Amino acid sequence: MKVLMINGGPHPEGCTCTALKEVATTLGKEGIDSEIVWIGNKPVGGCIACKSCVEKGQCVFDDIVNEVRSKAYEADGFIFGTPVHYGAASGNMTAFMDRLFYSELCGNANKAFYMKPAAAVISARRAGTTAAFDQMNKYFTIQEMPVVSSRYWNMVHGAAPEDVKQDLEGLYTMRVLGRNMAYMLKCKEAAAQAGVSLPEQESAIFTNFIR
Repeated sequence: MKVLMINGGPHPEGCTCTALKEVATTLGKEGIDSEIVWIGNKPVGGCIACKSCVEKGQCVFDDIVNEVRSKAYEADGFIFGTPVHYGAASGNMTAFMDRLFYSELCGNANKAFYMKPAAAVISARRAGTTAAFDQMNKYFTIQEMPVVSSRYWNMVHGAAPEDVKQDLEGLYTMRVLGRNMAYMLKCKEAAAQAGVSLPEQESAIFTNFIR
């Protein structure tokens, strides 16, 4: 089993990555493989609502979004990490998440994410963590992904990786998250071996507020 982790921070070895590595170490101890993918620090364009993904099965912009989508099909669980920028996920991470989740939902009927456990990890110097945490979790719940919790909200604090390493409660929270993610993956595997099928799916119904 494998957990795909996304580092949405501007630095490949920054605070967000430090938190993800703590989770990865714990997953390894639980027998779960992991991979950290950095989305980079070049601008990631937002969704332009062209809906080409409906026909092509992937985003029209062939960049890190499609690269991660291809990896997502082979992953069993996900952890998305982002720093806090003005009380929200970083601009690059927000654009990345919008396009990743929208193109997958429209282009392939959510085959990459459906019923796969997911969690968000938030990094900040001081404040804005809970707002960013709420923002990230919304992507998972609209995509029918079980949200994995920890002992506290999944966040670390510090202005530099060295600071994060001193955030003992934050690191503890990351380790609990890793163990809980491993447990969820093992439970899902056991359920499949026991013949428990995934929930029955029905065609989606879309309405708006004027009809």
